[in-house]
Amino acid sequence: MLSIGNDIIDLQLAKVQSNWQRKGFLEKQFTITEQQEILKAKNPFLQVWLFWAIKEAAYKCYTQEYKKRFFAPKKFACKNITASEAIVQIETKKYYVTTILSKHYIYAVASNIKGKKVISDVVLADKKVLLSKKIDSKLLALFSNKTEIQKTVLGVPFLYKNNKKLPVAISKTHHGKYGAFAISYAS
Repeated sequence: MLSIGNDIIDLQLAKVQSNWQRKGFLEKQFTITEQQEILKAKNPFLQVWLFWAIKEAAYKCYTQEYKKRFFAPKKFACKNITASEAIVQIETKKYYVTTILSKHYIYAVASNIKGKKVISDVVLADKKVLLSKKIDSKLLALFSNKTEIQKTVLGVPFLYKNNKKLPVAISKTHHGKYGAFAISYAS
C-alpha cells in the first residue's frame, strides 16, 4: 500500500524559535552519524533542519503505513544520496525522500515506494492551495464538491468522496509562513 509524508521548515522561524545548539538537542534527535554530518557541514543550521524535515516526512509516511505513532527520531536514520534525495531507514524499512532547499524553506516529501510519482506544491500559508495545474486527469476525476479530507484518530489525512475512501495518498504540512501538500494516486 502506498504511503507518503511531507514536512516543511520555515527557515526564518526556525532561526528564532529553536536553539538546536542547546545541550542534548542533537543527541536526542539524531544518530551519531547524523550528528557528525551536522557538525562538519558548511552550514550546520541548514543540515539540522534538512535532517529534521527528512525524518518528519518519513515519520508521516510510516504512520500512514503502520497506523501507529511514537516519538523516536533517532530510529529514523537519514542518508543523503544527492543534494535533493535521501533514504530514511527504520529497522529494515526504507523511505525514499526528495527535498527542496530554498533560501526561505526546506521541504521534504517521502514515499514508501521508490520512484513513485508524488505531486506536491508549496504555498504561502495564507494563500489557498489550488490543485488544478498540478494534478493529472486521473487524479482530477476523483475531485468534486463531495470530496473532503478526513483524518484518522492518529491525525492521518485521507481523501473521501461521498464518505468512501479514495485510492489516493495525501499529506499536508505547514510551518510559519509556508504550507504544502503532497498527493499520489495509490494504484
